[in-house]
Amino acid sequence: MDDRIRDHAAVLVDWSARVEEGDRVTMAVGEGAHPLAVAVAELLGERGATLHASYASAEVQRAYLLASDEFEEPTHERRLIEATDVYLSLRGGRNTSAMADVSAETHRAASRAGSELREARMDTDWVSTVHPTRSLAQQAGMSVEAYREFVYDAILRDWESLAEEMGRMKELLDEGSEVRLVSGEETDLRMSVEDRVAVNSAASVAYDSHNLPSGEVFTAPHDLEGTVTFDVPMTIRGKRVRDVRLTFEDDEVVDYAAAENESVIGDVLDTDEGARRAGELGIGMNRGIDRFTDNILFDEKMGDTVHLALGRAYESNFPPGTEDERNDSAVHVDLITDVSEDSRLEVDGEVVQRDGRFRWEDGFEG
Repeated sequence: MDDRIRDHAAVLVDWSARVEEGDRVTMAVGEGAHPLAVAVAELLGERGATLHASYASAEVQRAYLLASDEFEEPTHERRLIEATDVYLSLRGGRNTSAMADVSAETHRAASRAGSELREARMDTDWVSTVHPTRSLAQQAGMSVEAYREFVYDAILRDWESLAEEMGRMKELLDEGSEVRLVSGEETDLRMSVEDRVAVNSAASVAYDSHNLPSGEVFTAPHDLEGTVTFDVPMTIRGKRVRDVRLTFEDDEVVDYAAAENESVIGDVLDTDEGARRAGELGIGMNRGIDRFTDNILFDEKMGDTVHLALGRAYESNFPPGTEDERNDSAVHVDLITDVSEDSRLEVDGEVVQRDGRFRWEDGFEG
């Protein structure tokens, strides 16, 4: 076994999930993530945790969705998750477009039926990660060897040092009231972050962070006004979407367009009322990620990027007692814009990032 797989497992179990003796762990294993699952299972046994492993296959899920006429809440799975302390998702499938022929209507129905299950997962110490597979390398346009190097450069980081740096961005957002994003001629978006709590997403549940790799600071914006273009291509519901343009008025999307598969964005927006509002503003800060790979787990964490998510907001972005104010939706769909050129990010009128460089980094020009 590649030593980096064992190192990945150690970061996941010790730094990210903080697994302790006696923890009940549910691990969902993707089709191609078997080697990582073996390494994780070994560590969980050494830690004295109790493991339940399940098979997570997009092809299996596709077969079920296409054959079903209606969907009911999976109460049996929810009971399992409600008895779970730590939920680990080890992603890595055989076909990144396995769900491409599942209709939008079916996606919406399944999402609505699974809403309580998703909430139960959110109540655990959950962490999602990915094992480098051939299908993901192909999607990224890379050789398998090069893709492995890319993945481990992003995951095997000095997370404590990165957490300290990202703490600066969290402080700016926590103390600020308004964020403005300007990029090129087609993006000028204002949003409020007042009465919100930014999350220093340092790849550990100790930071309210649940992705490995991570490396972003995110909050829940509101009162959005303006237009934003997302120029980073990505696959949504099995279809390639490119150059998405959203216009917000009174905190809701009132107009949208896309250069490719525009209907996918329309289907997302039609999911429910909350899908037309933004649930997240994220600022990428992981310099170990140096290229786009059409994988949201990596692309949204990349330095030189900003992303918004349509739909559900996270409770962690709300002060205690205000969680009921968060935007609720059956979807949470991230869209990314490249801010490496002709761009600036302002907090209360002060430029904190220009052309991808933060004000505390070398090369920043105020």
